[in-house]
Amino acid sequence: MGLGPRSPHKAGRRLPAGSKRGRGAQASGRAPPGRRQQPRQLPDGRSEPALDAYPHLSPEALGYFRRALSALKEAPETGEERELMVNNILKEVEAQALALATNRTGSEMLQELLGFSPLKPLCRVWAALRPNLRFVACHRCGVHVMQSALLQLPRLLGSPAEKEEVEDGEEEEEEEEAAAAGKAGTLETLEELVLGLAAEVCDDFLFYCGDTHGSFVVRTLLQVLGGALLESDRARPRGSQSSEAQRAPARECKPTEFEVPEAFLNCLKDLSSCFLKDIAVFITDKISSFCLQVALQILHRKLPQCCAHLCNAVIGYLSTRNSSADGSPLLLFLRDQTSSRLLEQVLLVSDPPRLQSLCKDHLQGQLQTLAAHPIANFPLQRLLDAITTPELLSPVFEELSPALEAILAQGHPGVVVALVGACRRVGAHQAKVLQLLLEAFHCAEPSSRQVACVPLFATLMAYEVYYGLMEEEGSEPAEHQEEVAAARALGEVTVLGSLLLQHLLHFSNPGLILRSLSALTGPQLLALAQSPAGSHVLDAILTSPSVTRKQRRRVLRTLKGQYVALACSRHGSRVLDAIWSGAALGARKEIAAELGEQNQELIRDPFGHHVARNVALTTFLKRREAWEQQQSAVAKRRRALNSILED
Repeated sequence: MGLGPRSPHKAGRRLPAGSKRGRGAQASGRAPPGRRQQPRQLPDGRSEPALDAYPHLSPEALGYFRRALSALKEAPETGEERELMVNNILKEVEAQALALATNRTGSEMLQELLGFSPLKPLCRVWAALRPNLRFVACHRCGVHVMQSALLQLPRLLGSPAEKEEVEDGEEEEEEEEAAAAGKAGTLETLEELVLGLAAEVCDDFLFYCGDTHGSFVVRTLLQVLGGALLESDRARPRGSQSSEAQRAPARECKPTEFEVPEAFLNCLKDLSSCFLKDIAVFITDKISSFCLQVALQILHRKLPQCCAHLCNAVIGYLSTRNSSADGSPLLLFLRDQTSSRLLEQVLLVSDPPRLQSLCKDHLQGQLQTLAAHPIANFPLQRLLDAITTPELLSPVFEELSPALEAILAQGHPGVVVALVGACRRVGAHQAKVLQLLLEAFHCAEPSSRQVACVPLFATLMAYEVYYGLMEEEGSEPAEHQEEVAAARALGEVTVLGSLLLQHLLHFSNPGLILRSLSALTGPQLLALAQSPAGSHVLDAILTSPSVTRKQRRRVLRTLKGQYVALACSRHGSRVLDAIWSGAALGARKEIAAELGEQNQELIRDPFGHHVARNVALTTFLKRREAWEQQQSAVAKRRRALNSILED
């Protein structure tokens, strides 16, 4: 049971744990590099088999499985016929599991088949792969099959239907199959197979975590043992940041949780202790570090004491390295491409006392330097994302706030957005940070410029740049010209600019932002609503508890005359649906009347016809009285539901 030698190839794109299988590693048809390891003797003294010794999938077999999968997709979703078809196909799979798993096309089909598989056939396929587990887990195609098998656990583990199947299953048939295959004993349960995989990984933990492909199995295994599947969180590139390269701040993944046996959590605890034996490798090695990052996220939710122990080990190790010239040794690792990612995760899972200690012992006086660094600004953003107390926010805010304009000029607006988000979350320094933003975007003075803050924040442009002004240094800033502003089309809304406005709209006093939004012309507000990023600003207007109904109506009335264009837009139609959901009967009549004038255009449009159906436009045009009764009934139900929720 081992991995044969592989040739080094150029690395493909890596995906984080918990994400769906990608093709980055297969783009050239070659495998990315793993940790090259010399062939080893197996425990019983036999030599490791050469790659050619493993079975290959014949074209005839590949054609059969392709036709079988196609027929399965066309079969009814339930019923005895489908169940029989699935079992028959998976019996054939069992006989050629290794060849399928290590074939590029075969592995893709096997992954789809595992998604249909009942419990016992899945266990049989897994058992067929188990003698070659190391080879499959570290194979560029086989790794995806192992991930797919592990990801079936939320569906199959503890399912009442599957338990009944195990209890009432075909024991005689199973015994015959076991005897025919020369097996001793009964088929292992899914729980036993997972624990067996975990035991094998634990025995050679450093190898699996360091292998390009094997690390994916480790990360998925950690999530399954913890009963929490993380959402995809695509890694962002590091290095010098351009405006195009800026990404929205990554948030802590929200997992899909499911119940797991106590043995799984005990096994997770054992695996977490394996990180401590070689903590230096997991901090500094790019591939191995991903496994520790996933472990921290899972342990934070399931075994917080183990998570705290790992965090202490990481910080303890880094704190003992050689000091940097300008302070704590931790600063060197915050600037490193690999260890900074791990430190981001440590910051996100740390509790307030540990964060306060980190800031005081290692980061105090260095925050502006970190904000200016092309790599270290990302861990700083995670620190700001993790702040939940005024005691921690105040010293950080006092140190960073004087440098907001410089941070923006250096091309790191993510730090500014994260700081504003912390002010929103904690409920402190909100008026101060808004004033500093106005100054940073050069729209604080003269006061007439303040009404232009929304386009500036949305596009992340200073006033002079946005309006193309040529002002000499030292000269008095020009007054805001409303006519010029109304004639200019809205600039391209950035993701970070949209996030900034969303935070500001959730401040306790969003009055200035709302006045600026009200000053936009209909086409400008339409462009904001139609923008992929800007449409979320409209969502914030509709959902923020700080925005009153009167303020909301004042902003949204600008869209009158733009409803048809809004309905015929991918993102605008979603905004219009949200406006409709919260509109009173009078406002609904106005919207329906305007849409009714272009009914045929709406029906022909791929987005507009959904809006027309949601508004019940045909009923409005042909049976107005019935439409009003229907809308009144909907309004009553909504009011009743709101009163229940408020109680």
